[in-house]
Amino acid sequence: MYERKIPVDLGCPLRLTMSLIDSKWKSCILDELRHRALRPSELHKIFPEATPRVLDLQLKELVEDGLVSKTIFPELPPRSEYSITPLGMTLIPIIDAMIDWGNRNTGLFEKKYGG
Repeated sequence: MYERKIPVDLGCPLRLTMSLIDSKWKSCILDELRHRALRPSELHKIFPEATPRVLDLQLKELVEDGLVSKTIFPELPPRSEYSITPLGMTLIPIIDAMIDWGNRNTGLFEKKYGG
């Protein structure tokens, strides 16, 4: 797993929160899992521009942080699925606020990235 070179500032709630969702795909994964549990292959289809390795690492970190749970079904072939935990659901209002802000400021992104 990724180890930070600079330790997280435990005295700053903003940095603590960002340390959990600061990667490119974690917020997007949580946003998708709010609706239903998903298998890894389903998440790979939802985010085709993310490499499977990166998605798998970020899912593992979300599980380790207690934001997502992984269920492995005892069958052959084995299958697993991910679901958001109650702790992960507490981040949904933050993600919704980010989505709302992005929707209100699309002109900024069009200007910056072309549209």
